[in-house]
Parts: sequence; structure tokens; C-alpha cells
Amino acid sequence: MRFEGVGGVVCLGETMAVLVPAEPGPVRAARTWTRAVGGAESNVAIHLARLGVPSRWVSAVGDDAFGGAVLDAVGGAGVDVTDVVVDPTRPTGLYVKEAAASGSPVRYYRRGSAASALGPDALPELRPGDALVHVSGITAALSDSCLALLRAVLARPRGPLVSFDLNWRPALWADRDPSALRELADAADVVLAGADEAEIAWGTGDPAELRALLPGPTTLVVKQGERGATVVEGGEQVFQPALRVDVVEPVGAGDAFAAGYLAAHLAGEPPARRLRAGHLQAAAALLTREDVGEPLPPSVTTPLLDASPEEWAAAHLRRPR
Repeated sequence: MRFEGVGGVVCLGETMAVLVPAEPGPVRAARTWTRAVGGAESNVAIHLARLGVPSRWVSAVGDDAFGGAVLDAVGGAGVDVTDVVVDPTRPTGLYVKEAAASGSPVRYYRRGSAASALGPDALPELRPGDALVHVSGITAALSDSCLALLRAVLARPRGPLVSFDLNWRPALWADRDPSALRELADAADVVLAGADEAEIAWGTGDPAELRALLPGPTTLVVKQGERGATVVEGGEQVFQPALRVDVVEPVGAGDAFAAGYLAAHLAGEPPARRLRAGHLQAAAALLTREDVGEPLPPSVTTPLLDASPEEWAAAHLRRPR
């Protein structure tokens, strides 16, 4: 699944170093760890790059080993990182995955991080060919200055579209007012939200009710978990069931869906095909423990993008043995 020839995407938000136990047993007893990197917006940027979409990541990291690792990983995946600030006084954020049979619970250590100090002065310069700026509710929760930055992104006269992914993180909003999320979402062109997180943040996960709450965006995408996803656009709703997938790890599937959907959106695809692209990219993430796995091969994606409803419903994706 490739989308060459579409405009570029600027992804703005924090990326952190990730530590994962490299041995079985309780986390407190682990002596060996694997280091990776992860962040919602850079995950989207990497997925887009792998789908053939030019992507740029704008953020800040500390002048430390973790910051260097983040730049190496994101830049090494084909994403432009030239606009990332290296902060000499604040650290790179960190999170720890606590491996468990039911998935990987995550603990964050990000207060006072370099990215949390971003403000309106970090507003990314637009370049010829930029078609979309992608942001999420995570950034809005990091600090007052980060919230001001997102407001500046959304208040700028439109050239490229702006997409906003709710990405509800209750711990980040514990001592902040989450009503800003509705304001930000209503100012975007494309909004993505999980029905479950929208229920918590906005009181409903129903697509029609969410459209009534958010009349501003041209396109509203409601992710409904294992059921599928719905696009609300131009007064119509289009639902596309999710694929059946033997899930290895759910973390990162939302970012993958966003990238697949946005790539197809920029390519001018109709709503149902955009949703299929999102589901296919999410499936690739569900089949790996990596935050950003490799896209599914064209031998899988091309037939499924063009499949009949019956063929799509019958598909079942499994991890290669």
C-alpha cells in the first residue's frame, strides 16, 4: 500500500525513549532492558513515510543520549527531523512498558521534558508541498505553552489542512481542564477519535452526536474498536468494518490507523477506501510488538482495498510464522 505523489505531512508532538524488559518475570526484578522510541505523532510520521508520503516531525528532545536515540530512530525511518529542537537544559521524556500477557501497560516519566516546553515560537514553518499538519490532544495536555502552540497551529490561516487526533490520556489531564480538547477539535479540518475515549472526554462516542458537538471539521472519523470505524462527512455517514486480526499487541494501532487514513485522504480516496487503508495499516501494527511495524505487503493490501464487502468480511490476518 503506497501513496506516492501526495503532499507532505508535518507531525507535531512529543516522542520519548522507551524501555521494555528484555527478560521474563516481574518488572522490578528485570536487569536487562531493550531501548526503543515512541510517540503518537512521530509514529504517524514514520507510518506515512513507509507508505510513501513525505513526512516531517517537529518537536524538542533533550541534549542527552535518549534525545539522540530518538532523532536517530525517527530520522532513520525516513522522516525529516531537521526542525526538531535540541534543548540543552531539559531532558528527553521516557516511558516504560511493563510486559504482561494481556498487553503492555505503560508508565510515563515526562514531566518537565524538553517537548513540554514547546510554545507558539515552535510553530512549524510551512514549506511548498506541505498538504497537512497533524497534531493530537496529547500535546495540548503537556503544558500551558504546548496548548498555546496547538491553538496557534489551528488559528493560522489555512493552507495545508490540519488533522487532530483526540488521543485521550486521562493521567495527563488530571490537573488540567480537558474542555480545551473540544475547542481544538472543532477548529481542525479532520478529526480522529476513538468512540470509547470520546465518550469519556466529550460524553458520547456516537458519530451523529459527535458531529453535533463538533460542527467545524469537514471530516470526522470515529474509531469503534473491533467493530470498525465511521466517517462523517458532507452530511453522510460511511461505516467500514474492521479486519479480523490475531492481535499480538494493541499499542500503536491508533497511530497506524491515523496514518493509513490520512494518506488515503490526501490521495483523494472516497471515505470507504480511506477507512480500509486505515484498517490495513492498523492491522500491521496489531501483528507486532513494535510501536511501528512494517506495512503489510502489496500482495495483501491491494486485493483487500478492492475487495467486495463479503471478501473483506471473510479476511483474517495472522502473524507470519
